[in-house]
Amino acid sequence: MHKAIVVPSPGGPEILRWEDVDLPEPGPNQLLVRVGAVGVNFIDTYQRSGVYPMKYPFIPGSEFAGTVVAAGLQVRGFAEGDRVATAEGGGAYAEYALLDADKALHVPHGVSDETAAALPLQGMTAHYLVNSTFPVQAGQTVLTHAGAGGVGLLLTQLLKAKGATVITTVSTDEKEQLARAAGADHVLRYEGFAEQVRELTGGAGVDVVYDGVGKATFDGSLESLRARGMMVLFGGASGQVPPFDIQRLNALGSLFLTRPTIRDYLLTPEERRWRADELFGAVADGTLDVRIGQTYPLAEAAQAHRDLEGRRTTGKVVLIP
Repeated sequence: MHKAIVVPSPGGPEILRWEDVDLPEPGPNQLLVRVGAVGVNFIDTYQRSGVYPMKYPFIPGSEFAGTVVAAGLQVRGFAEGDRVATAEGGGAYAEYALLDADKALHVPHGVSDETAAALPLQGMTAHYLVNSTFPVQAGQTVLTHAGAGGVGLLLTQLLKAKGATVITTVSTDEKEQLARAAGADHVLRYEGFAEQVRELTGGAGVDVVYDGVGKATFDGSLESLRARGMMVLFGGASGQVPPFDIQRLNALGSLFLTRPTIRDYLLTPEERRWRADELFGAVADGTLDVRIGQTYPLAEAAQAHRDLEGRRTTGKVVLIP
């Protein structure tokens, strides 16, 4: 037996239960990992609340880091004692979790479990957004939202490394300081951001908007784009965007709109390794800073969800078993 957070049915944070569950056994191609740290993500709240349908009961969490304690008979490339991380696991809100070996990432020496758990989902999200969904070029101007959030801080650093001008939005003075420290060129509040973006770009608009906020920012994001610009909606922290009339893309300047998800940008082992190696390498050599804003004991996952959904967090939220 071991301890885990269980979601018995759809509901609010109060539904989460801290319970004894059976210790899982690895299949032929799986690793059993002693969890060292868990990354908390909005998808966890969507699954808990029923926005994303799940089979209940279940143990939430897809992102974690830890140490291999057992490997399936057919596993190659990993062994007991190896440190691993993933954004593609399951049942991570637990003291032990199973992980398909082909979804495991080697954690370099010197990178802590907390940092390794904070990087995969948000880091690889930021990586695919700027390298693949809309490959940003030097000299382009980009708008990102939630500039002090986990993805936002990583996005800004990756965008500045590419030579882009970064405009971002935040809600408080404290968050503005964090966004500027990450390299943001212009930091705005959400109220009237589209008009301010137009002013900053001489009326032209930005080349691309990376929007993980969703419902509250969607219209303003579209209005911030230049002709033939791209709207990249990658999340819904403020709620899901309502049904959309695609003729608006025509009226606002032949815009592009895409709704990516990470699984479609990790289609091959080579792609996964490329993204992970670049990110972990940048962390290890000090060129990418992963800000862990809050840590909570795993048993207090409900409070972590409340704070995340209440927009009271900055950087990455991490649970520690």
